[in-house]
Amino acid sequence: MSNTNIDLAHTYFQAVQNGDIAALGDLLAEDIVWHQPGANQFSGDHKGRDAVFAMLGAMMAASQGSFAIDTIHTLMGNGNLVAATLHFSGRRDDLAMAMDGVDLLRIADGKIVEMWLFSADPAAEDYFWGR
Repeated sequence: MSNTNIDLAHTYFQAVQNGDIAALGDLLAEDIVWHQPGANQFSGDHKGRDAVFAMLGAMMAASQGSFAIDTIHTLMGNGNLVAATLHFSGRRDDLAMAMDGVDLLRIADGKIVEMWLFSADPAAEDYFWGR
């Protein structure tokens, strides 16, 4: 089970890095719950694939198209959970953000049904995204 889930997570991150929205739509459950960390304009729980896509689109707009997951360091599986250690970054005008993070995906029936994100420097991420 874990290897299949790790493969699905790998496919998800490839789609994110390639901007493949169709593939992302196939991988995210329609009723996904996305837990975005911090105390910024994007923080909180986003429920449903449409809400997640709206948030991600707004993040791309706020970062002038620069927000990216640069590197996937490790994918680790435990049953229906996959943890990914990664590095992400973004730029906006004179502001820049770059840090490590952890994404935790819960997978059921071949879809990502829940996602928790963690940032190495929550204060810096909050500052970058703003209120």
